[in-house]
Amino acid sequence: MKGNQDSMKYLFEPRGIAVIGASQTPGKIGYKVVENIVTGGYREKVYPINPKGGEMLGLSVYKQIADVDGTIDVAVVVVPAELVYGALEECAKKNVKFAIIITSGFAEVGNVAEERRITRFARDNNIRIIGPNVFGVYSAVSSLNATFGPGDVTAGNVAIITQSGAIGIAMIGKTKVEGIGLSAMISVGNKSDVDETDLLEYLTFQDDAKVVLMYLEGIKSGERLVEVLRKATRKKPIVVIKSGRSSRGAQAAASHTGSLAGEDKVFDDIARQCGVIRAEGIQEALNWCKFLADSPMPTGEDCVIITNGGGIGVLTADACEKYNISLSDEVADLKKTFEDVMPSFGSAKNPIDLTGGASPEEYDQALVAALRNENIDAVACLGCQTGSFDADRFAKIAEERYAQYRPVKPIVFSLFGGEEVERSIAKLKEKGIPVFADVYEMTAFLGALYRDYRNKSVPSAEPARVDIDIASIDAAVARARADGRYFLLAQEAQEVMRAAAIAIPQSRIAHSPDEAVRYAEEIGYPVVMKVVSKDIIHKSDAGGVALELVDRKEVLDAYEAIMRNCRNYKADALIEGIQVDEMIQSGVETIVGARQDGAFGPTVMFGLGGVYVEVLKDIAFRAFPLSREATLNMIGQIDSYPLLLGVRGEARKDIDEVANTIIKVGWILCSCDAISDIEINPLAVYDHGEGVKAVDVRILLRESEEA
Repeated sequence: MKGNQDSMKYLFEPRGIAVIGASQTPGKIGYKVVENIVTGGYREKVYPINPKGGEMLGLSVYKQIADVDGTIDVAVVVVPAELVYGALEECAKKNVKFAIIITSGFAEVGNVAEERRITRFARDNNIRIIGPNVFGVYSAVSSLNATFGPGDVTAGNVAIITQSGAIGIAMIGKTKVEGIGLSAMISVGNKSDVDETDLLEYLTFQDDAKVVLMYLEGIKSGERLVEVLRKATRKKPIVVIKSGRSSRGAQAAASHTGSLAGEDKVFDDIARQCGVIRAEGIQEALNWCKFLADSPMPTGEDCVIITNGGGIGVLTADACEKYNISLSDEVADLKKTFEDVMPSFGSAKNPIDLTGGASPEEYDQALVAALRNENIDAVACLGCQTGSFDADRFAKIAEERYAQYRPVKPIVFSLFGGEEVERSIAKLKEKGIPVFADVYEMTAFLGALYRDYRNKSVPSAEPARVDIDIASIDAAVARARADGRYFLLAQEAQEVMRAAAIAIPQSRIAHSPDEAVRYAEEIGYPVVMKVVSKDIIHKSDAGGVALELVDRKEVLDAYEAIMRNCRNYKADALIEGIQVDEMIQSGVETIVGARQDGAFGPTVMFGLGGVYVEVLKDIAFRAFPLSREATLNMIGQIDSYPLLLGVRGEARKDIDEVANTIIKVGWILCSCDAISDIEINPLAVYDHGEGVKAVDVRILLRESEEA
């Protein structure tokens, strides 16, 4: 990481910058970039490059980059797409470290070959490319505005990485309106080389960047991004806006794991895993960044709501539950804290209701009391406009008390009322005080602050590891490959489970009705029977499964019925035999999966299983490998988790063995490059200490033998 930080520094603090395609015509991008660099206060040398030569904005224009005597670390390229390759050739001769290719007309319009050509050339000549199709770079540390966006950027401590150039340019203007200062702003465009992970890796250790905001559309180098995010969120808040929330689903529905791994669900869960603070939209993200950069960190989980209206207090309590904020319920302590300011008909239960007659001075007294109480870790102060509510006086008190709270604990405000209240909100916002017109906006920010607090509070843990018989897995995979299959047969999948010491039902493969009876009697009734065929993946759909067979006659009948159903379902199916399995006792049916995700690499899945898994979709994903603590956290995320804790007098289930199974399945995937998907559905979970059983296992292989 240190090497990347050192090299990336030249992008944000270049010792000299050239603009290839500089224009002397105002309104042209080549003019605007040079103008922004000059007027923005960049202190090093600026070299406009244009074959016509001449002067612009008090600078000499060089006909070619080779004519420049000084050092050039960054070249901003604004020539037409067909001239970009030649520009890079000139950059290579000058040992330019970074080329910011503002020019469009590459992969985004289908010109993939040319983009790859310039990327290969740049890589071969030690040039890092930003883009193509970007608006440029802003860096406060060097007073560099090498963009064609607004020229009057406010310097500050929020860094923004954006994949969308248009949104990025608009954010420059929007942040100024919102009073948000930027430490850096950079667009990544087509991400032919430098991507969000490279930039985040640098900004994590950039002291001026107190908060990093990322706008993402697609993920590149997801495995590395996870690694960098895990480290970054322990140092500073990372806020992400990710477009593409609507589910398109996975095209390859051969496994539930694949079909349920809609892009946004995987991203959302992995963002949670990494400690990312995900915003719904741009305004919400900007609200969070504005105040996260300057807000004190809570020292505990107990929050108190102070209000002059019962209704707005209840709304805030509802919002606290939504955003995972713990409200203090120490009634005796709260009563003692606020009894001097609260009328007899007020409420000492959290929310603290000062009632509608509360004056600004009574608010002030309550805020001082909350500040002094060490058992209160955060305060949400609400004000509804009433006859006794003086918005101007309240704003002055809020400003004074916020200054006192800042070194001690977080405080947030929400005011609701008419023009006078709206003016007070605007004045407080201008002074950097976290005040909101809506209690849900306020609570969402407080929730973001608490997520940052928890990210930094939870100790990091090493990934859990298990021993796996890799040779046995490779042997099963080799047989499938030799047979031209991209999936394992049932008995092969069971071999893989045994190789990882995952419990499975007793099982035999019968090739005749009599053999099926013999195996059933060896295993013990009741039994289950399933078709074994490489041509029939979804056995139930083909009528290839029979359950709860209790005697010889039922086994014989089931054998004939399965064969008949499968012939009718697919006449040319190659049937290897009929699998006879132990009929396992009922348990909580869960699903465990692992797959090579297109963006994030090895991922694991857990959720409520059985036949309704795709309907209920009560599942959670994580990037792998995982620590044991993170695995247990994943299990606890699903809505059905109480079923595992035991309901209506039932015993707690064997959650520890569920975690072990998830970890084992993840390591099977990571240990065998040929495997693309693993699914256990159902994984039956029994009472604590009684373990689990992988009832049905499906394993898919990569279509190419190359990893």
